[in-house]
Amino acid sequence: MIGWILTLLVVAAIAGLLGMHRVQGAALTAAKWLAIIVLILFLLVLFGIIALV
Repeated sequence: MIGWILTLLVVAAIAGLLGMHRVQGAALTAAKWLAIIVLILFLLVLFGIIALV
C-alpha cells in the first residue's frame, strides 16, 4: 500500500508539472485516503486490536 501511495504522489507531481490539475487533485486525494487507511491499520496493529499473522 505504501508503494501505491508513492506512485500516486509521483503521478500527482508529474500531472502538476504538465498542468493537468484534475488528475493531480484526484491522485493527491487517493494518496491521502490511502495514507489515512495505512495509519489506521498501523495503529490497530500497534495497540493489538487486530493481529497480522
